[in-house]
Amino acid sequence: MAQNCLKCLKYTMCFTNFLCFMCGVGVLICGVYMTVNFRMAALTPTLASFTISNMLLVSGIVITCVSFLGFLGALKENRCLLLTFFLLLFFLMLVELTAACLLLMYEGEISKMVNDDLNKGLKLAKGKSQNATMSEWDVVQMQFDCCGVQNRSDWGDNVPDSCCLGKCGSPKPDYRKKGCLEALKNSFEDHFLTTGISVIVLCIIEVMGMCFAMTLFCHISRSGLGYKL
Repeated sequence: MAQNCLKCLKYTMCFTNFLCFMCGVGVLICGVYMTVNFRMAALTPTLASFTISNMLLVSGIVITCVSFLGFLGALKENRCLLLTFFLLLFFLMLVELTAACLLLMYEGEISKMVNDDLNKGLKLAKGKSQNATMSEWDVVQMQFDCCGVQNRSDWGDNVPDSCCLGKCGSPKPDYRKKGCLEALKNSFEDHFLTTGISVIVLCIIEVMGMCFAMTLFCHISRSGLGYKL
């Protein structure tokens, strides 16, 4: 009976880690695609390392490595790999919870930092109609239906075409009313519930992964099977 439970737990863990591995590969591919096609680093020069594409790349690498470790540990019944998998999941969960707490505690400071960085990026883009910075602002302004950081006055006399709802060449062009900082905040608030639920689900999956790994580790230890530490 114990051996049947061990096999069931082993193959369940292998299957779930294989699914996580495939999800990690998918996230990694999305990160590479966004890095190549959507270069948003010039919008926030100081926070260039914290772009969505970079976060996806790091997340994809971490997910694939950890899930592969769990898959291999369960398949080979290796107690060392299972324990390492358990500790990595525990560490990742602590990092996620710490990051969530810091975001809530320093929301005002983060908002001010993003505001200052957007202003820096906009200054770099002023008067340069064909550079990478300008094209990134065009993408954001059209996608989020916004203009400038606070409003169109941030651009001064060089208002880009992406700020116009119609043709900028008309005598009285109709500009987008909302600033991009407000638009980004609204977008974050709109997806806050979805993000929160995703983080909770991720933590539950990590706790289940830790339970599976430790249970399998204990089963193998008691039965004297598998590779030793």
